[in-house]
Amino acid sequence: MSPAMTEAARLSALFRDAGAVSVETSVLQPAETLLDLYGEDIRARAYVTSDPVLGEQMLRPDFTVPVVQQHMAHGAEPARYTYQGLVFRSQEAGTGRASEYLQVGYEVFDRADPAAADAEVFALFAQALDGRGLRAATGDIGILRAAVEGLSTSERRRAALLRHLWRPRRFRALLERFGKPVPSARLAALDVETGAPEIGLRDASDVSQRIAALKEDAQVAPLDAGEVAALSAILDVAEMAPLALAKLRDIAQTLPAITPALDRLEARLDALAARGVDVDALAFEGSYGRTSMEYYDGFVFGFHGESGPPIATGGRYDALTRVLGQGREIPAVGGVIRPELLEAGA
Repeated sequence: MSPAMTEAARLSALFRDAGAVSVETSVLQPAETLLDLYGEDIRARAYVTSDPVLGEQMLRPDFTVPVVQQHMAHGAEPARYTYQGLVFRSQEAGTGRASEYLQVGYEVFDRADPAAADAEVFALFAQALDGRGLRAATGDIGILRAAVEGLSTSERRRAALLRHLWRPRRFRALLERFGKPVPSARLAALDVETGAPEIGLRDASDVSQRIAALKEDAQVAPLDAGEVAALSAILDVAEMAPLALAKLRDIAQTLPAITPALDRLEARLDALAARGVDVDALAFEGSYGRTSMEYYDGFVFGFHGESGPPIATGGRYDALTRVLGQGREIPAVGGVIRPELLEAGA
């Protein structure tokens, strides 16, 4: 058995001892589900194939989506699962990143106390990785989402910002664009003549609806400068967790919509401390987790070595259970560890 597989077996045993049930998922996953969740962007990160019976399929890009599907279809509550196996990610040439690698994971579905469940997963991972010299980092996508949802602007603009929350450059560009009046040249370009020949996949009605939406958006007042500054301040927070919470409380004076998310952060820190985590030495970053898979919507964390990709990542994904639950939902949090990276840094 390779060192990585030996490490995977150790981690799996640790997670089972914590109450998790071992589950397996198919290597081939229906592409339709992943495309519905993430849009066409997922194609750049996954291996896509076609089956004459099953239709378009993807090599498993991660375990969380199929585990959530299994739980929402058949699982009892509360539930804890563990799994191990290969995931597959398409990489750009020259990056040196692995296109397939081993993951071992732990997922918790429990609606009783989300803060306690967050603390359980983080503390268990800290135990599993103890003595390896890794740096822990945490964040909270829920605070960012609440900040965007609390902006004094149109629903269309809030939706656009939320859609690009995972693309930092595009998100920043939208903030800058929405913070200014629409240029007169852009307004003039919207006054197009009808009756032009139809070219491409969109018909005349599609084009007309898009133009109408752009004209409506052009009448929306620019984003409030104070709110934009507050949102930027959230992204810039990088402190030990208690100090970060204090800074975020100050920012909430301008963006009060984030207060419930800050209350959840405070409850989480209390739950972590109760499990023996030194929260005074726990790093919190306002922008942490924004380049991960898009299903995280609350607490996020990672364990990092001196360089390279994170050894372990995880977070809360309540919204994903709503999407895949077809009318049912349950708070959920989990994470994965890459045994090969752990062994390489040993």
